[in-house]
Amino acid sequence: MATEIRTIDQLCIDTIRTLAIDAVLKANSGHPGLPLGAAPMAYVLWQRHLRHNPANPSWMDRDRFVLSAGHGSMLLYCLLHLTGYDVTMEDLKSFRQWGGRTPGHPEYRLTPGVEATTGPLGQGAANAVGMAIAERALAHAFNRPGHTIVHHRTFALVSDGDVMEGISGEAASLAGHLKLGKLVALYDSNHVTLDGPASLSFSEDVGKRYEAYGWKVLHVRRGDTDLEEIDAAIKAAVSQQEQPTLIVVNTTIGYGSPKAGTSKVHGSPLNAEEVAATKKTLGWEWQEPFTVPEDARRALLRAREEGQALEAKWRERFAAYEREHPSLAAEWNRRVAGRMPEGWDAALPTWKAGEKVATRVAAGKALNAVALTLPELIGGDADLSESTKTTIEEGGDFDGQTGAGRNIHFGVREHAMGGIVNGMAYHGGLRPFGATFFNFLDYMKPSVRLAALSELPAIFVWTHDSIGLGEDGPTHQPVEQLMTLRATPHTTVIRPCDANEAAEAWRVAASHAGGPVGLVLTRQNLPVLDRAKLAPASMLARGAYVLAEASGKTPRVILIATGSEVSLALEAREALEAASIATRVVSMPSWELFAKQPASYRDEVLPPKIRARVSIEAGSSVGWERWVGLDGAAIGLERFGASAPGDVVMKELGFHVDRIVATARRLVS
Repeated sequence: MATEIRTIDQLCIDTIRTLAIDAVLKANSGHPGLPLGAAPMAYVLWQRHLRHNPANPSWMDRDRFVLSAGHGSMLLYCLLHLTGYDVTMEDLKSFRQWGGRTPGHPEYRLTPGVEATTGPLGQGAANAVGMAIAERALAHAFNRPGHTIVHHRTFALVSDGDVMEGISGEAASLAGHLKLGKLVALYDSNHVTLDGPASLSFSEDVGKRYEAYGWKVLHVRRGDTDLEEIDAAIKAAVSQQEQPTLIVVNTTIGYGSPKAGTSKVHGSPLNAEEVAATKKTLGWEWQEPFTVPEDARRALLRAREEGQALEAKWRERFAAYEREHPSLAAEWNRRVAGRMPEGWDAALPTWKAGEKVATRVAAGKALNAVALTLPELIGGDADLSESTKTTIEEGGDFDGQTGAGRNIHFGVREHAMGGIVNGMAYHGGLRPFGATFFNFLDYMKPSVRLAALSELPAIFVWTHDSIGLGEDGPTHQPVEQLMTLRATPHTTVIRPCDANEAAEAWRVAASHAGGPVGLVLTRQNLPVLDRAKLAPASMLARGAYVLAEASGKTPRVILIATGSEVSLALEAREALEAASIATRVVSMPSWELFAKQPASYRDEVLPPKIRARVSIEAGSSVGWERWVGLDGAAIGLERFGASAPGDVVMKELGFHVDRIVATARRLVS
């Protein structure tokens, strides 16, 4: 019997391998090396350990599998197809083709069963840490004695490239610190990268590094052939929950191919002759490409039947849970559906005109008001809570073992913070956020881009938003970051002009879907605007609005500003109106929200016939021509900042009323 099982196992593994190289050959593009080498470990994990339901990829208590080494995507697509997900043979044959569901690197939402968009190395490793955090947080929130409805693991397959990238090291360090015992990473250690042997640039002992991080480290010496050794390592990993586990699996990249063990099989297809030679080495007897032997198909499709049974048992447990804890069950259903609770925004704070409040401070108070009614809100900062004001009061510090606490101390790890926040968002059931200084978006950009690509409901809070922060100088003063974010599709940027707009920004961010939201906030105090004389702050939801109308309601010039520069625009309006130049002030906290408004509304705020327009923003002016037109003017920055008190820097670099007035006069003359 043992011999028969091993024979079926080998047939299944070689089916995965041959499907993968056939698809790469047909596309004439792809990475055949990883699927050939990593197929045994992936097969053992998926066939013997992974708890999932191919008939329902969104079952919440499934194990998560993240292919961080996304260049080996065909390995994942073959597993999805063979185990019964809605990934067809035609999908495999359409690998890397226009309109297909099997792109070059896995994409969340596009392919059923893909848990995260991966490819930029190290990102998936950080996402997996976020998923493990989410599991712990939800287990604490919902499990009760005798009723365990959250109990799953997160597995990641990582490559040599993944463990070289800094983000994976940051994330692994935090995972070890938090003792995330339900996280398992399988390291495909094949000692080859795209340029050649990994030894060209990489000679450290990765296992010892992870041990220093606080991980349990196991080794599989014969990862190409010894399925029982792989199985024993995974069993040892899942038998304990005291620390995350790294399984170092020694493999041969491109196993069985003429180019095995070399970089030549990493990122280039095998040609027809090499594919044939590989199949011969593997003992593959079928000549027709994309062949799935019936025995292999039956064996692998057991996952679908077993997964349905697993979910059915879970649903029985949930029904009992619902009878005993109806309120908790209703809360679970609400979170899974992504619905907001009734009255969640009723307690948002407001401020009186005349006060001076930094928008970071106001946003911090709004965050805490939202946190009272939105228990899924969880997050933290990159060791900057005193500055970003993003601590959830009475929320407690997150404990990776118990899952208690809502404040995650990411440490000085902006790279990992972004990827971990994304992982929590991928997981579902939580509304995660991360915070740091706006200039450190540079460290987070890859994660923010992937949040946008995956349309994740992640919230990023960035404070110290401009040269107005002052003495820390140009190393900390953002100049180009606003435009960087605005150039990123599916990203909503909100830069509020006062405390009340900051509260409204949280109203939008907490309920937004379809991509990340970035809240861009000031360090310095700003005057709270007199809304009795001006438009209400709730208009922020439209992205831009007429804050102060021109006398006679027929403006000759329109001043458009964001953030701290809006109060400057209001002062300039007074001077212009005193000079009989009818002036409208438009607050434009969010380009993206404004662009989504009907054309009629946009034309109402910015009438096409009024071409004298001035934008005022303490950052790069690139892109403002979209709103001011070719006949308008953009007051911005085309240089870095300087170290001095914030008000001095603003004035010296041209952000003062006299310049705005002079610019407006020039346009209307």
